Amino acid sequence: MGANWDWQVFLRDTGGDETYLQWLLSAWGWTCFVAICSFVVAMTIGTIIGVLRTLPNKFLVFCGDAWTELFRNIPLLVQLFLWYHVIPALFPSLRALSSFTLVVIALGIYTSARISEQVRAGIQSLPSGQKAAGLAMGFSLRQTYQYVLLPMAFRILIPPLTSEAMSIVKNSSVAFAVSVAELTMFALQAQEETSRGVEIYLAVTGLYFVTAIIVNRLMIFLEHRLRIPGALAGGH
Repeated sequence: MGANWDWQVFLRDTGGDETYLQWLLSAWGWTCFVAICSFVVAMTIGTIIGVLRTLPNKFLVFCGDAWTELFRNIPLLVQLFLWYHVIPALFPSLRALSSFTLVVIALGIYTSARISEQVRAGIQSLPSGQKAAGLAMGFSLRQTYQYVLLPMAFRILIPPLTSEAMSIVKNSSVAFAVSVAELTMFALQAQEETSRGVEIYLAVTGLYFVTAIIVNRLMIFLEHRLRIPGALAGGH
C-alpha cells in the first residue's frame, strides 16, 4: 500500500502570518545559528583547554584534564538541563539569559571538551623541535604557541574538526528541550498540528543532511587551502 503524500502541507497557513514552509526555513536558520555560535564557543574554549594540557605545569594540566573528562562524560541533554534549571537557581543573575544563549553555552562547553582532546593531540604530534625553534628565535612561550605550534596543529586537526562541526549540527537538536525554535521543535509542533508526520520528518531530515554536507564541503575546502606545502594529499 503506497504512501499518501501531501507535500502541499508546507503551503498551508500556520494560523499566523506564515506558512509551514516559511516556518521550516526559519527553524533551519535557528539550527544553523545555534550550531555556528556553539562551534565558535567550543573552538575558543577547547583551544584554550587543549593548550593548557600541553604546558609544563602540572596544575594547569590537571585543570585541563579535569575539564575535559567532566564535560565529555556528562550527557549533553543533562548538561543542557543543568544550565537551564540548576545554574540560574544558584546564580540568579543568569536568569536573564535566553534559552538560545543557554543552549549555545551548554553545547559549546560540551563540544569544547572533545575539541580540547584533539588540540592536545595535535600539538603533541608535532616534532619537539618546533617548540624549541620558536623559543630559540626569541619568542615567548605564548608567542611560540600562537605563531608556531597552533597554526601547524590546526592544519593537522581540520579532518577531526570536520567531524565535530557536523556533530554540533546534529547535537543542536537538543535545543527543542528548552523551546528554541529549531528544526526538531518545528517537526514536533508541525506534526502535531498537521498530522502529516511523514512529510514533516522527511523534510527536517533532509535539511539536517544538507546542512551536514555543506559543513563537510566547507571544511574540506578549508583543509585544501591550508594544507602544508609538500604534505601528502588527503583522501578527499
